[in-house]
Amino acid sequence: MPQIQVTIDGKSYRMACGEGEEGHLAALAEGLGTRIGEMRQAFGEIGDMRLQVMAALTLADELGEARRRLAAAESEAGQLRAEAAQRA
Repeated sequence: MPQIQVTIDGKSYRMACGEGEEGHLAALAEGLGTRIGEMRQAFGEIGDMRLQVMAALTLADELGEARRRLAAAESEAGQLRAEAAQRA
């Protein structure tokens, strides 16, 4: 199992990942680091752990919203397919 070194918010972490996923993991770490940096600018020095938790919750919220939107789009597509099948 490959391992890579990532830096998040100025701290280095050795992480394991699946074969061929090194670049993806590095990009995820970079994105999280960017998000934490943005929050640090917005909120100031409120503690590393608190910033990390806030960033994680923000990302979890965005993921939840994306999942809700995807489910709605899939439902709408299913309805449109059913309507098209009834017309055919």
